[in-house]
Amino acid sequence: MPTKVAVFTGTRAEYGLLYWLMKDIQADADLTLQLLVSGMHLSPEFGETYKQIEADGFKIDEKIEILLSSDTAIGTAKSMGLAVLGFTDALSRLAPDIFIILGDRFEALSAAQTAMILRIPVLHIHGGEITEGAYDDAIRHAITKLSFLHATSTNEYRNRVIQLGELPESVTNVGAIGLDYLKRATFMSVEQLAESLKFPLKKTYVVATYHSVTLGDEEPICTCTAMLEALDDFPEMQVILTYPNADDGGRKIIALLEEYAAKQPGRVLVIPSLGQVRYLSAAKHASAIIGNSSSGIIEIPSLDVPTVNIGVRQKGRLSAKSVINCNTEKSSIVSAINIALKRSYKSLDENIVNPYGQGDASQKVISMLKNMDFNSVKTFYDLKVVD
Repeated sequence: MPTKVAVFTGTRAEYGLLYWLMKDIQADADLTLQLLVSGMHLSPEFGETYKQIEADGFKIDEKIEILLSSDTAIGTAKSMGLAVLGFTDALSRLAPDIFIILGDRFEALSAAQTAMILRIPVLHIHGGEITEGAYDDAIRHAITKLSFLHATSTNEYRNRVIQLGELPESVTNVGAIGLDYLKRATFMSVEQLAESLKFPLKKTYVVATYHSVTLGDEEPICTCTAMLEALDDFPEMQVILTYPNADDGGRKIIALLEEYAAKQPGRVLVIPSLGQVRYLSAAKHASAIIGNSSSGIIEIPSLDVPTVNIGVRQKGRLSAKSVINCNTEKSSIVSAINIALKRSYKSLDENIVNPYGQGDASQKVISMLKNMDFNSVKTFYDLKVVD
């Protein structure tokens, strides 16, 4: 009987990273894909991106409604409670042999803790990473401890998962799974992209995404305002803005973006979700990626496109030379954009090395699934300490 592999997705970004793994599970005669969709995917406010999942040829086995129309930490915590209720019913019905969870979102934590109680082994992708500017950091490590298998994106992150007490044989460095999309997808031309967006791309343009910072002293509205003001220092450059995630304060950012775009309809486009093909196509042809999204650090360097990484949200991640870090002041952002546009972060003929792998993660995860030997009792792995 084929192994039943459940996959969870709650955001557009996470789905894009998982796309080729899901396709490969679908195509494997020894595996059966079960898909659980929740969070932002089901929200009209964030573009109802579950429709894109269905358009891509995937059957959604369970839709778990969890989002409240709230912009506070209280709303997020309540959504997590709703998620546990929904995942309990969904996982009980599906009874998967293993459950794949990627990353560090609050929805993912609810899914992982439910699976642990139901004794469904979790394979966690992208554990061991550090993002000091978001509570995602603690969530990621918590999911590691709730998981049975671990697919990390670098050897450094593999070592950190082992440091958290996970058995070395349960942790495999597969590289960043999002790079598979860069290797296997067909990208749109600028003309095709412009037609799809109904937005003429006639000039140099950048893609900007700013997410709420949920830990630390960075005030998201102030930083997002500074980013938009910095973009105004480049009036000849077009701007594609995408919505933030459904984190605390995210809806205030959406209002700010919409107001900014409304004042400059020919120069600025704001869109809830580009989808993976359009996003990566837009990134491929852009002069820079600006904001604080993890994609700017993990995937974009493989496109030889610079990233302006603003503030502390991604602090702690490994990054390529093409990632230009700046603080949250307008002047610092402007300076970083100038470095990006001039490509002065590298020599003329230098190839940027992405520390996150070569785009062959999916088949490595498939191998992990096929060689799984689940024991519901986990052993804590102690590092040998020399006195």
